[in-house]
Amino acid sequence: MASKVKNMKAYLELEEIDRLAATADNLRDMLLVTMLFHLGCRVSEALGIAVGDIDLDAGTVTIKHLKSRVKLKCPKCGTSLGLTSVFCPKCGDKVEAAVKELKEHRKQRILPLDDDLIALLKEFISRGGPINRNGKRLLFGINRHRAWQIIKTLGEKAGLPRIINNESGKVHYVSPHKLRDAFAIRAMRHNDSGDGLRMLQEHLGHQSFNTTAKYRKVAGEEHRRWYDDLWKGDGHSIKA
Repeated sequence: MASKVKNMKAYLELEEIDRLAATADNLRDMLLVTMLFHLGCRVSEALGIAVGDIDLDAGTVTIKHLKSRVKLKCPKCGTSLGLTSVFCPKCGDKVEAAVKELKEHRKQRILPLDDDLIALLKEFISRGGPINRNGKRLLFGINRHRAWQIIKTLGEKAGLPRIINNESGKVHYVSPHKLRDAFAIRAMRHNDSGDGLRMLQEHLGHQSFNTTAKYRKVAGEEHRRWYDDLWKGDGHSIKA
């Protein structure tokens, strides 16, 4: 069992993600896989993207997220509010103050889009894929659980292996976050300099540099495999 765990993968390779996307039997699921990997965004961020956040001419998308969880309450009666509430469900009062508070805690970052993702977005939007909800045209219109379920099912259909977390030793199904991890590893392989790390931190929206730096350690596993392979299969050994 120990050797099986040792040989498990810590991240997905490009070829495996291509298989994952190719397994999708509809454009929405293919776009979900592609967006999570090509942008490296959090699943909550991807699900929050509306058509209005995308600038196809400039080739950018605005990602919005919360600095911290904010509990919204009606300023008049104190009733808890949803993130999309317009009126208080109890007293019927407008919740403009609560919405303003939310906006004050909201930050955003603008990410570039590559040509393949732009082409996929254009096709998806032109086919009427986005969902109208609460005055917005959301790209996906699904919740986190459904997104996780889609990626897990595609991973099983594609025959992809489970992924091990090197820090905890836990084994996980392919998930939206594993696509974010794969993006970070790809970026780290491309440029693991200090400037590359800072660019990756900004792109991923990490508050802490240490969170980004962990990907350097994961990418470094290739060094260990390279070194171990030097001493295998040629009969060379040193005995005390």
